[in-house]
Amino acid sequence: IDPHEHLLGGSGEGGLALQTPMLFLREIVRAGITTVVGTLGVDTTMKTISGLLARVKALASEGLSTRMWSGGYNVPPTTVMNSIREDMLFVDEVVGAGEVAISDERGLNQSSQELAKLVRDTHVGGLLSGKAGITHFHVGEERTRLAPLREIVEHFQVKPEWLYPTHIERSEALMREAIDFANEGSFVDMDVVDMELARWLSFYIENGGPLDKLTISSDADSATPDMFMRQLCELVVKHGYSLDFVLPLVTRNPATVLKLQNKGTLEVGCDADILILDRGTLAVREVIAGGRRMVSDGSPVEHEKFLEKSYRNIDLVGEKYHEMAD
Repeated sequence: IDPHEHLLGGSGEGGLALQTPMLFLREIVRAGITTVVGTLGVDTTMKTISGLLARVKALASEGLSTRMWSGGYNVPPTTVMNSIREDMLFVDEVVGAGEVAISDERGLNQSSQELAKLVRDTHVGGLLSGKAGITHFHVGEERTRLAPLREIVEHFQVKPEWLYPTHIERSEALMREAIDFANEGSFVDMDVVDMELARWLSFYIENGGPLDKLTISSDADSATPDMFMRQLCELVVKHGYSLDFVLPLVTRNPATVLKLQNKGTLEVGCDADILILDRGTLAVREVIAGGRRMVSDGSPVEHEKFLEKSYRNIDLVGEKYHEMAD
């Protein structure tokens, strides 16, 4: 389960030509991802919330389990309907609000009262719909770190379990604050973009971070879901973690925080989301999503539906992809 993926591509900071295209089915399934949660970021103008919903629905029709966050960096949030609460109630795919930016120059530096109102509205939407109803926070590099969240907990009676900050691996100081938050009941998330997952997981553990409150996401936009799977595998084959230690971080834990029924475990009555990995390298050999075979012998066997009526021939490989492969 990948709880944070920019399915419409990156926002293109620095100019419109730097926008990245949407993520495609084959990129996601070859990384062993069977459930994905889409999000917008700083750009909620060109990358629209309606467009994200359409992409989420399209990937679902191709065989994935899909959900989405409603909103983006901005507060008040950009929504499909008139509010986060209405999105929670009337849009099946919406699990909560996010990713809302705090401690970041691209955020709107909203007041604590505005932030608390958003979190509470999302929580009530979750109560009424039976969904997670949590607010997913992008935490930037400014020195305030998690102070905006601490403020609404202390002064507006917001509960830590209603909050779900991501990018907590930016610094040791931020990680320590995130560990405190997790010990108070909040789920927290690390992304793999900087390819230092092993370092930060070790730091989290050594400093008392509760493993049942931690998830890992790809944050894929200009990055690739391949980085997600590669670093998870390296935790086991290179850094000595056991597979049963690592798996809950991308199965049971995200299923719990997102209230995804029938996900996160292999049990009778649950969805048939199954990965078969190479015993030595943990390379993905087979992927079955909802009982449907998506990858066979290491190669995707399902393709994007639009190709059936398309004459296009596109082969694009990011210049950074070779560095990752090396």
